Amino acid sequence: MGRGSSGLHAAPPVPRSAVRQRFDRLVREVAKFGAVGGAGLLVNLLVFNLVRHVTDLQVVRASVIATVVAIIFNYLGFRYFTYRDRDKSRRTTELGLFLLFSVVGLVIENGVLYAATYGFGWDSPLQSNIFKFLGIGVATLFRFWSYRTWVFRALPSEEPAVAAATGGAESFLDAREPAPRRPAAPERRVGQRVG
Repeated sequence: MGRGSSGLHAAPPVPRSAVRQRFDRLVREVAKFGAVGGAGLLVNLLVFNLVRHVTDLQVVRASVIATVVAIIFNYLGFRYFTYRDRDKSRRTTELGLFLLFSVVGLVIENGVLYAATYGFGWDSPLQSNIFKFLGIGVATLFRFWSYRTWVFRALPSEEPAVAAATGGAESFLDAREPAPRRPAAPERRVGQRVG
């Protein structure tokens, strides 16, 4: 039996799968987040050490000041570089959520430093910088998740809109490539034997 008569047709080649496209977007997002976060890390540590050097503030208070300066720097970098293509229609909500999650990140970051300084007595300049750095690292994981999920939300794409219009329940994250069509079963005539 020839290929054409069986009803099988080769699916057109797909240049890149939807999973691969999402993965590529995530890699680009992580790279941009890392660039802004890396610059924010430098700002944070620079301000932290400058405040400790020129004032008599306690280590955690100096760290909180540095974190606040870095939060302002990071917001500008995230909004205008990392997430510049995200929804801009709800700036007040975005800023409120950014500040909320940044405060949680501030508590995480400075909680690590506080525990090291006052819990274990590790308060030399080197130890303070090490635990400040570790606190920033832990807080960055939380910030990346919260900012991309709640603060800088993706613009609605056509896929979810089409699914909603047709009554589909798939979310954008669960959308998969359509399965290839199965060939229709050949019609059977009454009294025809199968097999």
